[in-house]
Amino acid sequence: MTVSLPLVFVLGVIAWAAIKFLGVRLWVAVVIALFGFWLSHTFLAPAVESGTRSGVDVINGTNE
Repeated sequence: MTVSLPLVFVLGVIAWAAIKFLGVRLWVAVVIALFGFWLSHTFLAPAVESGTRSGVDVINGTNE
């Protein structure tokens, strides 16, 4: 069974849960999101993408 969810939705749920249950302040969640956007425009973006893809492959069991 394959479930397809937008990444923004998943991250939004994680952020909501962190704010609600872990006591993370809203401004901290906003700063982390803005840092992610900034990081995506730096030289580290290919490494982050490669690591993310590898992690997803491990979770899905599709690594070869």
